[in-house]
Amino acid sequence: MILYTVKSGDTLSSVARSFNVSSDRIVFDNGLEMVDTLVVGQTLIILEPEVTYTAQAGDTLFLIAERFGTSVAQLQRNNPYLASSKSINPGQVVVIAYTDTPDRTARINGYAYPFISLPLLRRSLPFLSTITVFGYGFTETGELLAPEDEMILEEARAFSVTPILLLTSIIENGNFSTERSSRLFNDLMLQNTVLNNIADVMEQKGYRGLDIDFEFVDPNDRNAFISFIENAASIMHENGFFVNVDLAPKSSRGQSGLLYSAHDYPVIGSIADTVFLMTYEWGYTYGPPLAVAPANQVERIVSYGVSEIPPDKILLGIPNYGYDWPLPFEKGITKATTIGNQYAVTIAGRYNAEIQFDNESMAPFFYYSASDIEHVVWFEDVRSIQAKLDIRENFGLRGFGYWNLMRPFAQNLSLLSVKYIPERVQ
Repeated sequence: MILYTVKSGDTLSSVARSFNVSSDRIVFDNGLEMVDTLVVGQTLIILEPEVTYTAQAGDTLFLIAERFGTSVAQLQRNNPYLASSKSINPGQVVVIAYTDTPDRTARINGYAYPFISLPLLRRSLPFLSTITVFGYGFTETGELLAPEDEMILEEARAFSVTPILLLTSIIENGNFSTERSSRLFNDLMLQNTVLNNIADVMEQKGYRGLDIDFEFVDPNDRNAFISFIENAASIMHENGFFVNVDLAPKSSRGQSGLLYSAHDYPVIGSIADTVFLMTYEWGYTYGPPLAVAPANQVERIVSYGVSEIPPDKILLGIPNYGYDWPLPFEKGITKATTIGNQYAVTIAGRYNAEIQFDNESMAPFFYYSASDIEHVVWFEDVRSIQAKLDIRENFGLRGFGYWNLMRPFAQNLSLLSVKYIPERVQ
C-alpha cells in the first residue's frame, strides 16, 4: 500500500505508470469522480496486487476462495465490485492478495439509515462486523416506532454481518424529544414495556445487539439514565443480546454541559458490553470551520476513555463526511453544508483548488471561490483515516465504527481491505 500525494503536472496515467498499476484500479480504489482531473494535494491510495486470477467458465467465488485458501469475504473486500454480483464472469480478473495483507482483526461497525442505496450498502458490508440501523423510537405508551429495516437486515444476513437495533428519542413527527427520553428514564413501567417490545422485535427480526443512543440528556436525569441502561442490559442479556452505548466525547470525568454530564464513562462502561465514543463534530454545521474529527482532539478523548473503560470495550467513532463553510464565518449566522468526502475532492477539482493538509489535526482542507463567495472545506481522506486507525492501534481499542455509511468513501474501504479482517460477532 502506498499513499501518494498528487503534485502539479501529475495525471492519472502518469501516476498509474509510476506505480505499475492500471488507471482503472486507481479510479476504483479512490472513488475518483473526475477521472480526467487529479487535484494538486489530494492523496491517492495505491494498492499493489500480488496474486491475481482470471476467472474461467464454471468458476464461483467459493471455488476460487477454496483454491487459493482464502475466504469469499476477503475476495469481496479485495474486489468490491464482486459484492454486488450474483456470479463471476469468465475473463474477470480477481485480486487474490495484495502486497499488503490484513493480519489483524477489529470489530468494525457502520451506522445506516434504511434509505441507504443498495449498491452502497453491498459495497460496505464485506468490511463490517456489525451494522447499526438508525433508528427505533417509542410512543408515550411504549409501542415502538420502527423504521423500514427489512432491506438492511436481509443484506446483512447475506453477508454474515451482525445487525444492531438502535434505540433513541425519535418521536412520531421524526424529531428528537428530550422530554420523551426523560419520561422513559424515570418511568419503570414505560421502560419495561419499551425494552420488552424491543427484545421481541430483535428476536423476530434477527437483531443481536441493542445500541442505546441518547444525547443531550438532562443532567438531572443522570442517575435515572444510568438505571435505565442497567435495566436494558439486564433484559437484553437475559434474552441473549449484547448492549452498546454511544458516549459523548469527554476528556475528563467532571466535564459539564448538556451533552456530557449524564454520560458517566466509568459507570456506563462497567454496564455496557461495548461503548462507541463519538469523537467527532468539532467542526459542525453552525460552528467555526474546523476539522470534523481532529486527531489531536480524538487522542485526548481516547486517552481519557481508556482511563475509565477497558480498551477492549471501546469502539472509536470515525466520521464519514465533511463540511463546506461560506466565508467569512459569522457566529449564529453562517451555516455549513454537509458533504461527502469523495464529493469534497470533486469540488476542489471543479474550482481548481489545491488541497492542503493540517499536521496538527491530521485532516485535509482547501479554499475555493464560487459566485464571488469564498468557501473553506474540511473533510476526511485516507491520511486522516489512517491517523485515526493509528490511534485505535496505539490504545488497543476493540475496534471502530463509522457515522455513517450513507456517502461513498472508496479510499476508506481500500485502506480497510489491506489492514483488517472484520471480527465476526454472534
